Amino acid sequence: MTTINLKINDQPVTAEKGETVLQVARRNGVRIPTLCYLEGLQAIGACRMCLVEVKKARGLVPACVTEVAEGMEVFTRTKRVREARKTILELILSDHPFECNTCERNQNCELQKLAEEFGIREITYEGEHSQAHVDDSTAALVRDSSKCILCRRCVAVCNEIQGVSAINPIGRGFEMQIGPSFNDPLESAACVLCGQCAAVCPVGAIKEKSHVKSVWAALEDPEKFVVVQTAPAVRSAIGECFDMPPGSLVTKKMVAALRRVGFDKVFDTEFAADLTIMEEGHELLDRLKRKLVDGEDVALPQITSCSPGWIKYMEHFFPQLSDNVSTCKSPQQMFGPIAKTYYAEKIGVDPARMYVVSIMPCTAKKYECERPEMRSSGYQDVDAVLTTREAGQMIKEAGIDFVNLPDEDFDMPLGASTGAADVFANTGGVMEAALRTVYEVVTGRELPTGNLHVKPIMGLKGVKEASLKIENAVPEWKFLEGVTVKVAVAHGLGNAHKALTRVVTGEADYQFIEIMACPGGCIGGGGQPRLTTDEVRRARIASIYKEDEGKKYRKSHENPAIKQLYEEFLGKPLGHKSHELLHTHYTRRGKFNELLAKEEREPEEAGLAK
Repeated sequence: MTTINLKINDQPVTAEKGETVLQVARRNGVRIPTLCYLEGLQAIGACRMCLVEVKKARGLVPACVTEVAEGMEVFTRTKRVREARKTILELILSDHPFECNTCERNQNCELQKLAEEFGIREITYEGEHSQAHVDDSTAALVRDSSKCILCRRCVAVCNEIQGVSAINPIGRGFEMQIGPSFNDPLESAACVLCGQCAAVCPVGAIKEKSHVKSVWAALEDPEKFVVVQTAPAVRSAIGECFDMPPGSLVTKKMVAALRRVGFDKVFDTEFAADLTIMEEGHELLDRLKRKLVDGEDVALPQITSCSPGWIKYMEHFFPQLSDNVSTCKSPQQMFGPIAKTYYAEKIGVDPARMYVVSIMPCTAKKYECERPEMRSSGYQDVDAVLTTREAGQMIKEAGIDFVNLPDEDFDMPLGASTGAADVFANTGGVMEAALRTVYEVVTGRELPTGNLHVKPIMGLKGVKEASLKIENAVPEWKFLEGVTVKVAVAHGLGNAHKALTRVVTGEADYQFIEIMACPGGCIGGGGQPRLTTDEVRRARIASIYKEDEGKKYRKSHENPAIKQLYEEFLGKPLGHKSHELLHTHYTRRGKFNELLAKEEREPEEAGLAK
């Protein structure tokens, strides 16, 4: 690497060829404000907030797109720089609604923070405002064009990371807006509702559709029995809502907080994650048996179905692979019908009175719970979904001192879980959890990978692969003796596209694939506290693995409550009752949101064998 010597504010620093002024400044503790910049993704100089002065340059230059040069002298805090940035900020604010006190992003808004830092107390420029348009057409996201500052972060994430391209700049100049083609409602676009746009938006232009009022209303209704389930990824992130460091593991404080908010029972989605592994793992074995023993034309590789953003992406962009996707519902949607059938009967509560709330790291879960096929209990299986951010908001609204709460445990039996369910939060976690159980079912022995982890599929690499040779299979599964099971993991839909293209073209011969819609998996979900950088992802991932390694049981089939559920209610994995409550089917929507093939079947007729 070529080393470059330069000065920033008269201090000598070194850099590598190709680095920008912004990167070098940040590495040396010099803060330069930005609004449009996203580390590792977007540097377009659109907002101009990062203007700096470079000696001998004709004008101020944007630090995010200006490469360093030998002998360069950069100044980041001169009067000229400060006044230019303040003017730019005032111009942005002149076309922004002044609703800070009632805005969802109040005290968590990058524009508001910069206005405070620059001491802006009045609007210098007045005139026309851009046309305001609120789009609440989807079940998960709301767009408010009046708050958009045209930073294009959402466009970059949707196009470059997710590869969906549901939103883009429309029009020119003062008429420009960000949205779907022809400025149609988001519902009409091939949007997967992953919420990554909302996660990177610096203001309140894109946000989740709030269920907070509905949940408060249910909690205050004496006729309702309100239970809550919490996703694995929430416990490693919700502490950030209370200024705790990323990755703070606050599982038991979270339980205590939710109990004080007023939920009748506080349960764990991890219970249903263990249940998912029992069903999905046996589904994989069933597919392999039917192919290798019975010679059937079975859809392989089997692909996981836990991520609703991924499911909607598949329905739009890879509908030809719908038969490959596991018929298992996601853990959230498995929990709902179990709560409203098995658990309701167990405690003598009318399921019509039971109100199931989920706390999820994901905005697409709001859409998922309203899918028409998610009513196998006879009611809507999950009634409301709160993001991690919304749950933090409710805890604050209730006046609860989260940081100083005592530790409390989940309620039983739907609060029992294993370490395998913990790692569902991380990219590669669902695959690892499945392998822990499937390998032991087939061989009678523990996964021989060291501490039950499968290292090749851990970490933040976009597409990860691993293989596992079956040796010493038990008699029932002897046909798998010597078979090498090849698996793949992809996180972020752009990476999923790469992996699935190899499947469609026949380049890959995997048997099992895990796909998560969001970068990093659920720990980087669109409903998590902002802003989720790779550093934050790694901190959350590490805490999840720590929770897994501290559990008494670390394999889903060891969960005593799951064993009891099968003994008392479900019978066996892939049985009739499981099929009725825990499995589903999909809709071929097509790239332009058209129905490619109408689904005439009822969910119970969809069949487990795809």
